[in-house]
Amino acid sequence: MTVSDGGPHVNGGAEATESSTLSLDDGDIYVCQDGPRDAPALLLIHGSASSTRSWNPMVPLLTRSHRVIRIDLLGHGRSAKPADRSYAIPDQTRRAGAVLDRLGVKHAVVVGHSSGGVVATALAEQRPDLVTALALINTGPSLDAFIATESAAIGLSQWPPTDEQLRQFASTGFSRAGYEIPEELLDDVRGMTHHSLIRSMQATRSYLEQRALPDRLTVLGKPLLVIFGEDDRRWRSSSASDYRVPGARVELLPGLGHSPLLEDPPRTATSLLAFTAIHAGWAE
Repeated sequence: MTVSDGGPHVNGGAEATESSTLSLDDGDIYVCQDGPRDAPALLLIHGSASSTRSWNPMVPLLTRSHRVIRIDLLGHGRSAKPADRSYAIPDQTRRAGAVLDRLGVKHAVVVGHSSGGVVATALAEQRPDLVTALALINTGPSLDAFIATESAAIGLSQWPPTDEQLRQFASTGFSRAGYEIPEELLDDVRGMTHHSLIRSMQATRSYLEQRALPDRLTVLGKPLLVIFGEDDRRWRSSSASDYRVPGARVELLPGLGHSPLLEDPPRTATSLLAFTAIHAGWAE
């Protein structure tokens, strides 16, 4: 079942944004589509405590050559936030694949930001027929690359957190202290339940504990682009070199932090489009 949230919205792409809610067996998933529907598909997956809105600045730069599909993972954004459903990475991945199936997408380049890159990797594991290539943006390759900070735990024991706690929690997502965090991104955190936030973060940790991403990706043999803001304050940017995957392309972006898609959308899009121009039709 598909439930529209009000129809198309103009977003500067080749076609108006079409947003809808897809009812899956274990929860409703919010979906946005932009760009020509007959263009190669590009699936964008947000990170923890974020949503489709984190990609808003990038979307107009991608729609000339791609059908851009964004989803809110269960527990995030405008998707359902049930307390009795699994937030494990394989289950989030299964839902992402079900969305593409429902939309009639046979092949897609999958792009993940931060923990969204973990879901992207898992999707390639589950559905190698569906994923033609992968792009990971500031996705830590293993837990060894994580930069532990006090702010990572702020607000997790108190819910809802205060505005100050939210800003401190989100601050390391950008390259410098004092960065003006978009209010809609803080709203995304406010809109989560304590249960969905904690379970989602635990799910990413559990998946990385089981096996590092480079080991998983080497077996898959998919074309891979790794983009890392050099000033990331959550994951060591030097860990990008751990992606020793045959044929992988690794790009460090000086002056940018954990969220280059927000800090410098044109520079991030340039790297991504150069990659998709080669690999969008790789499996067709």
